[in-house]
Amino acid sequence: MASSSTYNEFHMFMLIGIMVSSMVASCAGSFYQDFDLTWGDNRAKIFSGGQLLSLSLDKVSGSGFKSKKEYLFGRIDMQLKLVAGNSAGTVTAYYLSSQGPTHDEIDFEFLGNTSGDPYILHTNIFTLGKGNREQQFYLWFDPTRNFHTYSIIWKPQHIIFLVDNIPIRVFKNVESIGVPFPKNQPMRIYSSLWNADDWATRGGLVKTDWSKAPFTAYYRNFKATQFSTKSTSSANSDADWQINELDAYGRRRLRWVQKYFMIYNYCNDLKRFPQGVPVECSH
Repeated sequence: MASSSTYNEFHMFMLIGIMVSSMVASCAGSFYQDFDLTWGDNRAKIFSGGQLLSLSLDKVSGSGFKSKKEYLFGRIDMQLKLVAGNSAGTVTAYYLSSQGPTHDEIDFEFLGNTSGDPYILHTNIFTLGKGNREQQFYLWFDPTRNFHTYSIIWKPQHIIFLVDNIPIRVFKNVESIGVPFPKNQPMRIYSSLWNADDWATRGGLVKTDWSKAPFTAYYRNFKATQFSTKSTSSANSDADWQINELDAYGRRRLRWVQKYFMIYNYCNDLKRFPQGVPVECSH
């Protein structure tokens, strides 16, 4: 029979383990386990034992999927390999969203292009149903040749978009000056591949070449790390995620991307905002 001191030590160890695990819950399961194929009939497929997912688009329909779970704060990672060749007119969307007319949303959208021309990575953030916070980038690699990791870090203090763990955009919580921030509505992960040739490529000038269909994008290595919004004094190290900003290296990488690869920033669009750019642009 175990002594009472041994039992108490074991009980304390279990309590600490439960407290720590409640702070950070990391999930890297299979697509069968984590997602539902929501539209497109058999154009959306899960294979390789649940480790690979594909979405396809033809002239009849696109396709899409969504996560079984909702998330409120955390980090979402997904590896994508985008439609190769002439992808003009197509959009591959990968985003977090709640539902309803006052929904919140955090967007990656990949705008296809003609063969040899670069994809455009379009980002946006909606709060209470209002977006209009677009930033667009070229990528420093061909996103159709290999898988690359696209990540969203969503904290009460800020949202960070990352590509291969390099930050490309930071949206800070500046509710103190009256700018709404998505922090109350849990969101699901969505992705879709669809035809948007009325606007996606050169403002709709280049149309989808259906002779190249079906167009297919691939997904793998999904991982969700969800954080609790509560912390205790005994688990402060696990609550660092709540306050951590980018370190010096991360800030340098962010400046590098925004200097050399950003092609549109709503904060610089004075024609669009003749009365002055949105107030968050100064923070």
